[in-house]
Amino acid sequence: MIYENLLKESDSLNLITKEKELPVNKGRLKGKRIAIRKDLSNIEKGCVLAEELGHYHTTVGNILDQSSASNRKQELRAKVWAYNKLIGLTGIISSYEYGCDSIHDTAEFLDVTEEFLSDALQYYKSKFGIYTIVDNYIIYFEPSIGVFELI
Repeated sequence: MIYENLLKESDSLNLITKEKELPVNKGRLKGKRIAIRKDLSNIEKGCVLAEELGHYHTTVGNILDQSSASNRKQELRAKVWAYNKLIGLTGIISSYEYGCDSIHDTAEFLDVTEEFLSDALQYYKSKFGIYTIVDNYIIYFEPSIGVFELI
């Protein structure tokens, strides 16, 4: 479902998104065209399209050469945009409220891959440290994900 919503968002931005046979990458943005590798699951396509939309919103120029620090920073910025779009701290809280108690359950609830969720959690841990407080919740990132409601 997320993939379909992101396709609509892409269309509303006047981007052309097509599924193609891509030999190297899972996705690619060039100008106003996005290519998504067609042999991926819809959940994977959603994660990839979110990152490509992140590139559209945050990236300038060709950043394929990842030996450049500037290009690596732009790559991370696009990934963070995707993490926040598909997961975010409120998504983690929502999954807790729903009753998810594992990475697998949380990824399924959020309609993302476990790898995408794990990468997002690793990023949030690097940004916030061991835990962060959002509204009346503490989200722990170490030793594993945990959400607790403050009383």
